[in-house]
Amino acid sequence: MKKDNQTLISLFDLAEVLSHQSNFQEILRLVSDKALEIFKADFASVVMINPRTQKTVKTVIRKTKTDPLKGLSVIQTNVIGWMMLNRQSFLSENIVADKRFAKDLFVDSPVGSVLAAPIRYGGANIGYLAAGKRFENPSLSSDDLALAEKFALLIAPYLSHTQKIQTYFNAALPENALVQKYAAAGLLGKSPAFIELLQAIEAAARCDARVLLEGRTGTGKELIARAIHKFSDRSEKPFIAIDCGAIPENLVESELFGHVKGAFTGAASDRRGLMEAADGGTLFIDEVANLPLPMQTKLMRALQESEVRPVGSNKARKIDLRIIAASSASLRELMGAGKFREDLFYRLYVYPIKVPALAERSADIPLLADYFLEKISQSQGKKTTGFSPQLIAFLQSRPWNGNIRELENFVERAVAVTPPDAQTIGSDLLPADLREEFSAFLQSRALHLPQQSLKTRLRDCEAEILREALEACQWNQSRAAKLLDTTEALMRYRMKKLGIRRPE
Repeated sequence: MKKDNQTLISLFDLAEVLSHQSNFQEILRLVSDKALEIFKADFASVVMINPRTQKTVKTVIRKTKTDPLKGLSVIQTNVIGWMMLNRQSFLSENIVADKRFAKDLFVDSPVGSVLAAPIRYGGANIGYLAAGKRFENPSLSSDDLALAEKFALLIAPYLSHTQKIQTYFNAALPENALVQKYAAAGLLGKSPAFIELLQAIEAAARCDARVLLEGRTGTGKELIARAIHKFSDRSEKPFIAIDCGAIPENLVESELFGHVKGAFTGAASDRRGLMEAADGGTLFIDEVANLPLPMQTKLMRALQESEVRPVGSNKARKIDLRIIAASSASLRELMGAGKFREDLFYRLYVYPIKVPALAERSADIPLLADYFLEKISQSQGKKTTGFSPQLIAFLQSRPWNGNIRELENFVERAVAVTPPDAQTIGSDLLPADLREEFSAFLQSRALHLPQQSLKTRLRDCEAEILREALEACQWNQSRAAKLLDTTEALMRYRMKKLGIRRPE
């Protein structure tokens, strides 16, 4: 019964979030993430189709691990094909041995059980919801399939408009506007991983659901929480942050809920807790995994009842606030190990956002490094304005285990040892602890340089440019010549010289 209640709460939470959502890609992400959670699956996917042509227009697959789950696309294609043919939901407790498919079709796949349900709206099939588990995990059951069918029924209205789907695919995403908007909040970047993060942040800011930020230390989770608050309907109210890892265990309850005079030794007067201080606004709970289990129970109750009871008081006080929680550890794994309460996990896991590590968005490193350089140079009275190309390449190659925080620290150290009038920071100013790593980087680059003469490399480069122009112009030489601002005669001469011919 408890599990059923948690599932019901999860579905209601999802419906609440989707009702405020207009970004089609974000809807698909939220739905597939919620399917992962509800079915405790190793993968979940949503496949959208055009009801008229039955062709796939979009597929989103989410996994709990980074490995590719070999054969997943083959499984999905065949299962959906079977559903189209048989017009019914699908369940297999052992997909590899399932006699509905050719023998050995999935033999190398680690996937064991699979379920899938059609997403129907207005009498038409508009997509499919699928989930699966590895062999070593408990199999999906007929009860899970029944739940999947109800899940598909719930999400169908939010995925029903083919026009919305087509608009998503044909219109360019307003990335520049998004980047500029959040740059004002201190979030900088242009990489695909960062744009995806911004889209999730923007969607979270438009609704009032609880948000869970999961990402490594130093990835900027508090900055993200502040940005969500800044662009939300609660922006005029307080934003309060608490770091659970920085407060002694015996003081956490008093910090969150407050206390009355005489509640304990040293409580000389009444003190309002942070949850009450954030009333009407947003409370950011950083490193929520560090909360002791008894405190997790009390926080769960406060969220459930929307009220707090100060330490030493018998009177509860009503509160209205938004919770944004963050963790550098996987709450799902901690929950499985019995170190995080399941009911609190589901209360917080309403709008999950995965914050990428800096190494996953290395294209943003030059932009971030320049931003820190400008800020730190001004504060230290230096004239430094940039980094050498070789040093930037090195920075982009590093793992940055401390993420953005470590990069900022590196820039601060580099500026500190830079001469006052120097305009560029080069590799000669690297701290001693990074010089050996830089030498290894240079050796690695040397090994990977193409063993070709400059003449050969320039020839290859020219050939590539010509081919790209010709392909862009459907191999019309006159148009390609205009595109490259040259003559058609010279274009033909260079094509002959480089051996470029139109494919048959």
